[in-house]
Amino acid sequence: MKILVLCSGGLDSTTLLAMAANEAGNDNVVALNMFYGQKHAKEQEFAVFQCEKYGVELLNADLSEVFRFNKDCCALLQGSKREIAHKSYAEQLAELGGSGTVSAYVPFRNGLFLSYATAVAIQLECDVIYYGAHADDAAGRAYPDCTPEFIEAMQNAIYEGTGGKVKMEAPFWNSNKAGIVKIGKELGVDYAHTWSCYEGKEKPCGTCGTCIDRKAALVANGIYNID
Repeated sequence: MKILVLCSGGLDSTTLLAMAANEAGNDNVVALNMFYGQKHAKEQEFAVFQCEKYGVELLNADLSEVFRFNKDCCALLQGSKREIAHKSYAEQLAELGGSGTVSAYVPFRNGLFLSYATAVAIQLECDVIYYGAHADDAAGRAYPDCTPEFIEAMQNAIYEGTGGKVKMEAPFWNSNKAGIVKIGKELGVDYAHTWSCYEGKEKPCGTCGTCIDRKAALVANGIYNID
């Protein structure tokens, strides 16, 4: 089995990378990192670090052209006038009445990533694409391209669209972030060399939604010594 891993350099995808390398061996894993025009590329530094650590080839793609039409559709995009929200996802969803996309949602980003990855997977003769969506991001449809409905639809589209040559798996679809860290601890993942913050500063801000979720997941697993 040969696995293509969507690898951002964040906590979730690094755990997925470790899982893939453990399951298939590093020679049978390829990582794919996407630049989509985000305000910083800090995560990419950590993707490089982790792929070197696991001895996995890292491919890079620039898909930023797709998001040039309306920068203000997402707070994460370069040139956007929208501010990154410095509050938990629960607070953000409460402001939306319990359901709705948050300001960090990039329009159909994961659909785009998976489509691109599928074309690459066929060329590299990969059997499976690993995608790190999880239940916390799906909650309240904050990120609708992380929901079980989206995952199932994309799995069918990828399988049918490749004539059954490529499958997509989302091993964490029913896990929360704490559950992902639990798996990563068992695999010996170095979370100090991952990046989750939406701000691209020297250190994580600690107050954006993903920083808050990250810290809670680490603490839930007894990890207190990293941001």
